[in-house]
Amino acid sequence: MSRFFPHTAFAEDQPLARTILWTHVLTRAATMGSILGLGTFALRSAAGSRVPFLAYAPTDAATIRASTTLAKTAVPSANPSAHPLRAARLLGTVGSATVATVGITALVTIAHMWGRDEVEWLDRSWRLRANPFQTEVDDWTYGTSLAALGIAGVGFRKQMANLGWRGLVGVAGLGSVVGTVGYMGWRHGIKGGTFAA
Repeated sequence: MSRFFPHTAFAEDQPLARTILWTHVLTRAATMGSILGLGTFALRSAAGSRVPFLAYAPTDAATIRASTTLAKTAVPSANPSAHPLRAARLLGTVGSATVATVGITALVTIAHMWGRDEVEWLDRSWRLRANPFQTEVDDWTYGTSLAALGIAGVGFRKQMANLGWRGLVGVAGLGSVVGTVGYMGWRHGIKGGTFAA
């Protein structure tokens, strides 16, 4: 996404400064929220049977419908972690955590940037656009989020309809995590953290 925003030679000429900064902050918040959601799901799945307040509540009707539909289309597996109800809970947990993190981050950003001069918005957004690592991680993040939504929409349309907004946000969030991890492996692993001159 960020590669489509203009980038000027000088920070004081940077157009769309607020849009660039908000897009960056909320995109990173969505990825962080998805990571927190994954951690929450793992904790609740592992400790829920031993620690009652961590256990998932009895499943609501929408999750049961989604998991039932997933069970009809899923490839049979002896792996208990492939249970369709777990997938529905995972997407719901990640979706909720993503929305909560984006909301909190938006409030923190408003508080942090309140009353700042326009030059601070210009400088921050200009530095984001000047950073090739930010542009590349955006490419990976948006690409894999859109791919995940496309796969879910084509292959699991009925299940996603039953999961509602949490399922959609969860799928996009997991896609962003996959993209970020893929970017880190590519740029900082395979490419050694450098760009060819």
